[in-house]
Amino acid sequence: MKTFRAIGLTLLFLLTTLSSSGAAEADLRAIIAKFATAADFSETGVIVRELTATGDPAVERPLAALAEGNLYIRAADSMVFVGKEGSDSIQLFDPLSGEAAGEASADDLTQVGVNNTLRRTIRDALGTLTLGSKDPTVRIAAANTMFKTPDAANIEPLDAAIASETVASVKALLEQARAASILVSDKPDADKLVAIALIGARGDRDAVSLLTSVEANASGAVKEAATAAIASINSTLALWDAGQNIWYGISLGSVLLLAAIGLAITFGVMGVINMAHGEMVMLGAYTTFVVQQVIRASFPDLFDWSLVIALPLAFLVAALVGLAIERGIIRFLYGRPLETLLATWGVSLILQQAVRTIFGPTNQEVGNPSWMSGSFDIGQLAITWNRLWILVFALAVFAVLLYVMKRTPWGLQMRAVTANRRMAASMGIKTPWVDALTFALGSGIAGIAGVALSQIDNVSPNLGRGYIIDSFMVVVFGGVGNLWGTLVGAFSLGIVNKFLEPYAGAVLGKIVVLVLIILFIQKRPRGLFALKGRAVEA
Repeated sequence: MKTFRAIGLTLLFLLTTLSSSGAAEADLRAIIAKFATAADFSETGVIVRELTATGDPAVERPLAALAEGNLYIRAADSMVFVGKEGSDSIQLFDPLSGEAAGEASADDLTQVGVNNTLRRTIRDALGTLTLGSKDPTVRIAAANTMFKTPDAANIEPLDAAIASETVASVKALLEQARAASILVSDKPDADKLVAIALIGARGDRDAVSLLTSVEANASGAVKEAATAAIASINSTLALWDAGQNIWYGISLGSVLLLAAIGLAITFGVMGVINMAHGEMVMLGAYTTFVVQQVIRASFPDLFDWSLVIALPLAFLVAALVGLAIERGIIRFLYGRPLETLLATWGVSLILQQAVRTIFGPTNQEVGNPSWMSGSFDIGQLAITWNRLWILVFALAVFAVLLYVMKRTPWGLQMRAVTANRRMAASMGIKTPWVDALTFALGSGIAGIAGVALSQIDNVSPNLGRGYIIDSFMVVVFGGVGNLWGTLVGAFSLGIVNKFLEPYAGAVLGKIVVLVLIILFIQKRPRGLFALKGRAVEA
C-alpha cells in the first residue's frame, strides 16, 4: 500500500511540474507574441523588460536575436521567429526551443526594429538573466556588466542573486554591482554612503569612473564621500601603476637579457663587434616558424610542444652559422675591430636578404602554445603568461650559462683567454678554437633568444635589427664580458625605459637612456662590473 502511495505522489509531482512548465512556456510565448503588435521602440522595450521579469533563461534566445536584428514576424499569421538569412530565403527557428520552423522569403517577413537604446536595454536584461547561471564565470561576467551599467531596476534581482550565491568571490562582485545600482537610485543617502564605501574598497578604475559620475551629480555628504573615495583609490592606483611599470621593465629586461647575453660572451672574450648578432636572433625565430609549420602539417597534436622542439634546433642552426662566420671571416680580422664591424654588418645584410628570398619579406605567423596564452591579474597588475615564461626562460639560460662559465673546464679556458690571451696560449690553451666555440655559443644563445622573441614580436627579416643597438648598450653598460653586469644592465635599462616612456615617448625615451649611458661611461669606462686581469688592466 505504501508503495502505491509513493508512486501516486511521484506521478502527481511530475504532472504538477510538467503542467507548471507548460503554463510557464505558454506565458512566455504570449509575451513574445506581443512583438508583432509593438508600435515603436518604447513598446518593444516594455516587452523586453516583461520577458526579463520572468527570470526564465529561455528568453535569452529571443532577446539575443532581437539585439542582433534577427527577430522576425511572419505576415501570414503574425508569429514571431528567430531568423537566419540564407542564399535565397530566411531560415526560421522557434524563439524558445531553437528548433527549425521552415523558411520564408524576406517579403513575407517583417523584421522587429531595434535601436541603440533598445540594445542597451537588452544587454542589461541579458546580464540580469545570467545571474542565475550555474557557471560561476557567467555570473561574474553578469555582475561586472551590471556594475559598469548600473540601474535601479537591478537592485531586486541582485538581492535575490546575493541571497542564493555560495561562492564568496562572486558574492562580493554581486554586492559591488548592487552598490553601483544603489548610487543611481532614489535610495536614502545613508544607503548611498554605505555603497560608496563598498565601491571604494574595490579600488579599480571602473570604481573611479562610477564614483566620478556620482560626484558630478551628487551633493552634501554623498559628494564628499565620493570625492574622498576617489582620492583614496587614485593614490592606491598610483602605487599599482608604479608596480605595473616595474613589471613591464622586468619583462623588457628579460628580452634584452636574452638578446644581449650571447653578445656579452663574444664581445667580452673576443673583442669582436658583431653586427650580425641580431640576425642570429632572427634565424632562431625562423627556425621556430619552420618547426611549427611542420608540426601543423604532420603532427598537430604536438603543437603545444613546438617551442620545446624548436629550442635545440634554433641553437644548433644559429651556432653553426656563427661557427661558419667565425671560421670564414672573423678569424682573419682579430685585433681590427672596425673591420670586424664592417664585415659582420655585410654578413647581416646577406642573411637578411637570404631570409627574404626563402620566406618572403612579410611577417610570418608563429603561434602561442596554450600554456603561453592568456593572462592573469595580481591586484591591479596584469601579467601575460608569455612574458612571464620568457622571464623564467631568460633566468634559466643565464643560470646555465653561468654554470658553464664558472664550473666547466671550457668555461675556465674562456675566462683565461678573456683575462690574458697570450698567457692562456702559453699554457697550452688552443685560443683559436676557444674563439670559434665561444662565437658559436654566443650565436646559439641568440638563436634560442629568437625562439622566445617569436612569441612577442613580429617574425620578419628585420627582427634582429630592433635589438642589436639595445644589446650593445646593455653589454657596455653592464661591463664587457661580465654576465652579472649583463643581467643587471638589462633589467636596469628595461625598467628605466618603461618609466621614461609615459613622459618622453618610446623613441625619445631610448635617446635619453643612450645619453645617460654615455655620461655613465665617461665616469666608468669599463661599465658596472669591470673585468679583471693583466691584459685588461693593460
